[in-house]
Amino acid sequence: MIKSIGLLTRRPELSHDEFVRHWIEIHAPLAHAVPGVRRYVQNHIIEERHRADIRTTDVDIDGIAELWFDDRAAMDLANASAEAKRLHDDGALFIGRIKSFVIDEKIIIPISR
Repeated sequence: MIKSIGLLTRRPELSHDEFVRHWIEIHAPLAHAVPGVRRYVQNHIIEERHRADIRTTDVDIDGIAELWFDDRAAMDLANASAEAKRLHDDGALFIGRIKSFVIDEKIIIPISR
């Protein structure tokens, strides 16, 4: 599988709570219609952790989105769909800035059952 991760910053006129509310109540249901999405995870930032030995970046993040697909071809097909266009158009209503990555995940410690 392959995934896309997006670091999201809210539009400046929105509070963090307004951003999260839109993301959950309006945006999330739209993701169900996008073909080929195998998993969608919203990571809501509740606090920032600091380390004394490493400086913090200047990036303000309100959330991290993860979209999982079978492979790159499935991701490309999904992103070309009308359903993804609706999802992206809605994202522009509450996301002020985004930094996205296509990830090749290497599992070091798997989820234990």
